[in-house]
Amino acid sequence: QVQLVESGGGLVQAGGSLRLSCAPSGLTITRYTMGWFRQAPGKEREFVVFISWSGGSTSYADSVKGRFTIARDNALNTGYLQMNSLKPDDTAVYYCNAQSSSWSGVYSYWGQGTQVTVSS
Repeated sequence: QVQLVESGGGLVQAGGSLRLSCAPSGLTITRYTMGWFRQAPGKEREFVVFISWSGGSTSYADSVKGRFTIARDNALNTGYLQMNSLKPDDTAVYYCNAQSSSWSGVYSYWGQGTQVTVSS
């Protein structure tokens, strides 16, 4: 059974930093695109960033460009999201996603989420 486990969330003051980790079990991330999404109270889940399986390609939501950095360590089978210059608007539950496409279909897995709260 595949599980993605996020960690690193918490409470931080505006301007502070947090680093989220995503450690899958039952899945080797080598051939998976990894991404982070977030959902604030009363809002829909939104895209934050993704990184290709090789790490050679990334895409960021405009709201986090220049402040967040996605990374992956395939040897450690772990993905990361470094969040700097945090703002109260970044408060949300952050979800890790791993996705792979092949001739047999699309495989997409989600973590349970980790809460990030930014105080003003």
